[in-house]
Amino acid sequence: MRRRRLGANDGEASEINLTPMLDVVFIMLIFFIVTTSFIKESGVEIERPESSAASPRPDAQVMVAITPEGAVWVDGSAVDLHRVGDEVAALVSNDGAVVIQADRDSTTGLLIEVMDRIREAGVEQVAVAASRSRT
Repeated sequence: MRRRRLGANDGEASEINLTPMLDVVFIMLIFFIVTTSFIKESGVEIERPESSAASPRPDAQVMVAITPEGAVWVDGSAVDLHRVGDEVAALVSNDGAVVIQADRDSTTGLLIEVMDRIREAGVEQVAVAASRSRT
């Protein structure tokens, strides 16, 4: 006498249920999206000067960078020095802050001129970025 296998028909192939695997993949995707930190970059590589009194400024809305060659960048795009105030004023809100990242080798006169043009455009909260010294 032959035995028959219970529960399996000869014509049907067994299927693998992928639903639990897809659930785990989507949960991991959501986890990585939520835990990713987003950092505002100025668009160019800047070597900031060091300061022992440097403090973090997390409320910065606009990043302005000054390169050693004297180029001014606002949120990743190069801007003419005479238009930097208008560009920054268009991007910042009433309570927003602007952080200027001046390279260590850039001139102080250019930094002061950029700060003056931003303040003339109506932005009051302007800070200069520095790296915290390791002393």
